[in-house]
Amino acid sequence: MENHKDIIPNDEVFRYYFYFMQERMNMFWRKCEGCTTLTNDPILRKYKFTNVYRACDRVSQYLIRHVIYEHINDCSEEDVIARILLFKIFNKIETWEYLERNTGLITLKTIDFERINNLLMKRMATKPIFNNAYMMTGTHSKYNHLKYKHEKWLAMLKQEIVEGGVLQKIEQAKSLEEIYQLLNSCSFLGGFLSYQYATDLNYSPYINFSENSFVKAGIGAIRGIRKCFMPTKASNEDIIRFVQDNIDDFRRKYGYNEFVPLPCHEPQLIDLQNCFCETDKYLRAKMPELLVGNVRIKQTYHPSPTPIHYYFPDKWNINNKISDLCSQPNTTELMISW
Repeated sequence: MENHKDIIPNDEVFRYYFYFMQERMNMFWRKCEGCTTLTNDPILRKYKFTNVYRACDRVSQYLIRHVIYEHINDCSEEDVIARILLFKIFNKIETWEYLERNTGLITLKTIDFERINNLLMKRMATKPIFNNAYMMTGTHSKYNHLKYKHEKWLAMLKQEIVEGGVLQKIEQAKSLEEIYQLLNSCSFLGGFLSYQYATDLNYSPYINFSENSFVKAGIGAIRGIRKCFMPTKASNEDIIRFVQDNIDDFRRKYGYNEFVPLPCHEPQLIDLQNCFCETDKYLRAKMPELLVGNVRIKQTYHPSPTPIHYYFPDKWNINNKISDLCSQPNTTELMISW
């Protein structure tokens, strides 16, 4: 095991990180196989937890298949980047489908920010337009003259990213970190969202950097890290890399060495970061005495009746390996055992 003198795991707690990864991945495979009971863990049964792999989650899957690749031959490189960023502002499938139903295929040539704003004003009167997965604050003095949050975000996208030349700079970026820095310079896009958006852009065929080349810990991941490790001067990002470097040793040490990954695709830094956030959530129920940040899990699990037909970025070269394994059955059947 590669050692770092400043990074010391709290074994009693850290073991649950690897338990979560293995059991949550087992749930993924069981669902793919049509099992009606996904887990016997009462916490994992009751509450909503994201997948081990960020790209496996429902919204990411929709982004990859429909926003990026479905119309790839009808869009320019800049079109795809703009589509990803517009989708991610709301991060809600229903909002995106509503916009494209009413505007047609969204490209830089067809995008009409005023029309999109008017459509969203109409929709928000009866339905939510933002996904509650991320806190989209929309507070910035530059846009104080605008009343609604979505107006401010659209103005930022139009003025700073489209008209301000950020799209072209993203195209020309030499690293994932550079894309992160470009996004982080925009209003509303702090460190966490900039990293998430950079990862989404990297799913496209036009941005092609290793997901192991850069990582940025979000607030939830930081809480998980603080629970799993003794106080240290090492950065949260260094701890995530430390875990990746020693992951097989830790799995053996804690007895969770039967993790079954996606074919030929081990979890990347973005996934390990994500799992610290989810482990933090799990520990709120399992070890509530660890009072680090929030103490209540907000979202309970509700199965979706819509199956996911998994599709991953073509450059991962795993779609032909996974297509026969990962079309989930109609999950209404799973509600019987939950």
